[in-house]
Amino acid sequence: MDTRPLLEFREAKDHFYGNALESPLSHETRHDFGGLDYYDPNPDLVFRLPVEPGDDSEVRVGTSDGAERTYRRVGTVHFVVNGEATRLTLYSTGHPGYFLPFRDSTSGRGTYGAGRYLDIEPNEDGTVTVDFNYAYNPTCAYDDAYSCPLPPVENWLPVPIEAGEKDFAK
Repeated sequence: MDTRPLLEFREAKDHFYGNALESPLSHETRHDFGGLDYYDPNPDLVFRLPVEPGDDSEVRVGTSDGAERTYRRVGTVHFVVNGEATRLTLYSTGHPGYFLPFRDSTSGRGTYGAGRYLDIEPNEDGTVTVDFNYAYNPTCAYDDAYSCPLPPVENWLPVPIEAGEKDFAK
């Protein structure tokens, strides 16, 4: 696994979070910010998968501030983590690509308790690459003023996903 693109992505994200006015971090937090905490790159948590078409049904998703958002179930992916068969639903937000919110057994025990996200672009052959090394915390992990969708129960994994961003210590 060539980790350079991932490490460059993380470096750019840390720079943005530490310096940009649009950062979800408060000015005070940005002042002492030394970068986000990440798991080491894990090639075992990168999957190129076929997408089982979804039924395009609506799912209402709660948010961190008690509101709701509506997404569409556009597909499902199946894969194995630590010998356990798992599945996740891919959602449409009305923008290109797929939104993949999930929780796993590290949620609240090393990663943000409400879950993490992946943004996924389909490959040219119709498959998707689910690379959990790019899993990221929602903006509400950094500032309670943000409204963030909570992963639906159908995307709660019983296995640990030890890749991507770890919990942020405020």
